[in-house]
Amino acid sequence: MSRPELEARLRSEGLDAGAWSNGPGDRYAAHLHGYDKVLVCTAGSIRFGLPEHGGSAVLAVGDRLDLPAGTTHDAVVGPAGVTCLEADLPAGRLAELCRRVAGEW
Repeated sequence: MSRPELEARLRSEGLDAGAWSNGPGDRYAAHLHGYDKVLVCTAGSIRFGLPEHGGSAVLAVGDRLDLPAGTTHDAVVGPAGVTCLEADLPAGRLAELCRRVAGEW
């Protein structure tokens, strides 16, 4: 699925997403946010560590991850870099949407 198609899918859910990119091997230390976050990978890949859930989620093109506010996560960008669409929502808003686990959607 192309980036414009993924953006359109998010908009159809009322989500306004912006894009960000990182280079191969870039890392984010464990942290959390006070807001809900929806992530969709549009290029490359990224692995999100989810220590409170005992595992991780790898996103490739077309995959989505919903992160409720307060979810501790870290991230490591894959060997080809990554570009993601990200929509930030008020805490608790994900509960109003059809909740998803990481993966193709």
